[in-house]
Amino acid sequence: MNDMEYSLKQNQMIKYQLKRRDIKDEKVLKAFEKVPRHEFVGSFYKNVAYEDHPLAIEEGQTISQPYIVALMSEMLDIKPSHKVLEVGTGSGYQAAILAQLAKKVFTIETREPLYHKAKRTLANLGIDNVTFVHGDGKEGMPAEAPFDKIMVTAATQKIPEPLLDQLKVGGHMIIPIGSRLNQELTLVTKRDNQNCKRERIVLCRFLPLI
Repeated sequence: MNDMEYSLKQNQMIKYQLKRRDIKDEKVLKAFEKVPRHEFVGSFYKNVAYEDHPLAIEEGQTISQPYIVALMSEMLDIKPSHKVLEVGTGSGYQAAILAQLAKKVFTIETREPLYHKAKRTLANLGIDNVTFVHGDGKEGMPAEAPFDKIMVTAATQKIPEPLLDQLKVGGHMIIPIGSRLNQELTLVTKRDNQNCKRERIVLCRFLPLI
């Protein structure tokens, strides 16, 4: 496929998968216009990179379907001044979207090959406001805390306490909570240092956080 064909598929993705499913935040939609999804998948999947389903990447992981990436981004209500933590870099596509919305993004990946590849991909795209870390995402990044927003792109039975500790009071975290087969995408609002509000958004299916 050539650049024009990719651009057409990208526009169709935004129109039919995002706008028609009530993704309304113009900042999020603009971010999807700017980030070429086909650059984040292997050559075998480039022709289907803009279709409405997850795709396999290296290390037995996946790149989430575009709608879920958009929904999670929209739910966080990210401002241009915000500092965002992403747990689970994967392909780097979600980090690239977040980079269009926030002042600074920190993203953690436990699998070293994915860490290196995502870092190269964003560098090749000229995205320079993302800091990559190879490490245990459940521990977050205490040295950079607090964060305005936190996004977790893998499922966990309960919210890791270090992540909640690193979220600003009044900040939001979006995280899939549940077992491998039964998960709910949950928006967490930190009310104070002892309390948080949980809002169930939609059923989902993510690989487990390790």
